Amino acid sequence: MTGRTPRTSRTGATGSRHRSRWAAAASLGAAALLLLSACGSGGSSDSASASTKSSSGGAGSAAKTGKVATGSTSLGKVLVDPRGRTLYSFAADTPNHSVCTGSCLGYWPPAPGADAAKGAANGVTAKLGTFKRSDGSSQLTANGLPMYTYSGDTAAGQTNGQGLNLSGGLWWAVDPGGASIEGKGSSGSSGTRGGY
Repeated sequence: MTGRTPRTSRTGATGSRHRSRWAAAASLGAAALLLLSACGSGGSSDSASASTKSSSGGAGSAAKTGKVATGSTSLGKVLVDPRGRTLYSFAADTPNHSVCTGSCLGYWPPAPGADAAKGAANGVTAKLGTFKRSDGSSQLTANGLPMYTYSGDTAAGQTNGQGLNLSGGLWWAVDPGGASIEGKGSSGSSGTRGGY
């Protein structure tokens, strides 16, 4: 014996611990990047414009135009877009004016104004309209209030955005008459999630 400590093979305990540290560091780095991108200022008009274009029908969007309708959810009947996704109002908005810009649009894509031109399905009594956003795109309104979908709703009938306090205000599903359905929780788990 030479007095040397035998080396542990790469598959031994030392190698496993080393790989675990790297995996943990990589996971932490990915989480930090995600947080930074979600909390970005979104203050420039260029980033707001790019986000809106991709959210409201650009090449990466699965949105389609058609009639606004009603859908059945855990909240009762709500307004839905042509894909059956719940439409939401933002408490911080005012008639024909949206304050959801920048990174907000990644979580709350504006409902395209073209949906208003197709009319409303039976059961929708809200007055549908449109307004021009600051980036020049057209957004659907119900009784003058801008309409959005929520990125956390991945299927028809979901209301995961209901009652969330994100992006500077509360978000509410909208009933067939165009009124916000306030005070009821979402169909998902409780607590604040998503947004910034």
